[in-house]
Amino acid sequence: MSESTIIYHNPRCSKSRQTLELLTEKEEPLEVVKYLDTPPSKETLEMVLDYLGLAPRQLMRTWEAPYKALNLADESLSRDDLIAAMLENPILIERPIVIKKGKVAIGRPPESVIDIL
Repeated sequence: MSESTIIYHNPRCSKSRQTLELLTEKEEPLEVVKYLDTPPSKETLEMVLDYLGLAPRQLMRTWEAPYKALNLADESLSRDDLIAAMLENPILIERPIVIKKGKVAIGRPPESVIDIL
């Protein structure tokens, strides 16, 4: 596991920018991943879900256009189907996700990441 703190970041998102600023102020060694360009791996996404105790839909931005276009509200879709949809359409993944030494937090609010540092 990396010693750096990893943030899956979208520079257009205010919460993501605020979380990045908080991490920078803490002088954490950072790996900034612009997840719309470089989505997390399937394994990373599964680890995030498992660590946070979330079902895939709980980590999804359900108001985004691809959620509706792909009919992801369909209850018959499996965990793997939903994870695949997030990997193919990373805009669906809630952000920012911060990972440090196997611990995970979502920066909503940004201060929620402090507990894992």
